[in-house]
Amino acid sequence: MPEPVTDLSSVGSAGGVSSVGTPLLWGAFTLLVLALLALDLGVFHRKAHVVGVREALGWSIFWIALSLLFNLGVYFWHGSQVALEFFTGYVIEKALSVDNIFVFLVIFDYFAVPAAYRHRVLFYGILGAMIMRAVFILLGAALLAAFHWMMYVFGAVLVYTGVKLFLQQETEVHPERNPLFRLFSRVVPAVSEYRGPRFVVRDLGRWVATPLLLVLVAIEATDVVFAVDSIPAIFAITLDPFIVYTSNICAILGLRALFFLLAGVMEGLHYLRAGLAMVLVFVGVKMLATDLYKDKVSDKVAIVVSLAVVTLLIAGAVVASLVRQRVIASAPQDPPAD
Repeated sequence: MPEPVTDLSSVGSAGGVSSVGTPLLWGAFTLLVLALLALDLGVFHRKAHVVGVREALGWSIFWIALSLLFNLGVYFWHGSQVALEFFTGYVIEKALSVDNIFVFLVIFDYFAVPAAYRHRVLFYGILGAMIMRAVFILLGAALLAAFHWMMYVFGAVLVYTGVKLFLQQETEVHPERNPLFRLFSRVVPAVSEYRGPRFVVRDLGRWVATPLLLVLVAIEATDVVFAVDSIPAIFAITLDPFIVYTSNICAILGLRALFFLLAGVMEGLHYLRAGLAMVLVFVGVKMLATDLYKDKVSDKVAIVVSLAVVTLLIAGAVVASLVRQRVIASAPQDPPAD
């Protein structure tokens, strides 16, 4: 089995990037994910219903446990180095995916999506995200393998996105301005009211889209933007496309459950977006500074440091948000005006 390439300085000097992922592993992982998603929708969520906190917590624990079990398999098959790369990539993607929840909430509120149908939209959104991210990851790996300077482009994109996210006070999403969404809504005939959990229905003898399909298109369009941010962040940890892909997919598999678990408390996590912004800036700077530390720090030490910094930034943002909530709750309230 070829050794994975984690040294970013070697990109471009070789004809390609080696990977622990054989075609069999790629196929087996993808089939496993599809089987789990089919079981999820076909058995456990066959009927549209509102997902409660207890159910969301149970599914969150399940997806996290499954990802850690896969990580354990990576450890036994490919060693601690590759397992650490997977785990760090998983943590980074899991943290960045929280920002998706902010945007999903805005989109669902914008289209007034009934709570019972939101799981269905997110389910099919995951399928689309898997395809798009596989394409982006393979393209990114090819670019990094062919052009060493692409790591500086990726790093600059992450720093810019992080600074922009840090300075942005509110989550502003305008699905009607997205070019893909505008093209779809202009070309595809649609009805104005929801027709249960269906994406398309027959109306006056022809197939038309329901608003739920428009919501799905909006979700997919915004996921393209998230993929541009999150995938380069994992390339800062490892260049192995199989590890980048599996850690990315394992993280977003639990995004639906995480959405329903955190949707009610997102407004209280006031500093979380700032923490995510600092994660993006840190990872971007790490990519930009690779040539400065590559000969002085081993790959494993660099990954451990990255994992520690990302964990501290996210944990610090959550703790600061909780402290802020407590301070606001304990502050004396102004008496009502006469």
